[in-house]
Amino acid sequence: MSSTLKAVVSGGQAVIKDVGDYPDGTVLELSVVEDDGLDEAERAELDAALDKSWDQAQAGKTRPMKDVVVELSARGR
Repeated sequence: MSSTLKAVVSGGQAVIKDVGDYPDGTVLELSVVEDDGLDEAERAELDAALDKSWDQAQAGKTRPMKDVVVELSARGR
């Protein structure tokens, strides 16, 4: 299972405001995310698109990468 949690560094420690249903003792791996310039609405839109894409991939709704590259190349002409 994968989910996104937000943490803030306070007093030298990463503090997660809401860990959801993770029980005590659960090990979480944190990654530092640099500012990508997206505002909250843009970030939400990107997250929704990525979630939809992941769901499609899990359902087997994928295409060979070479087909996608050919299609994108044709659009650029």
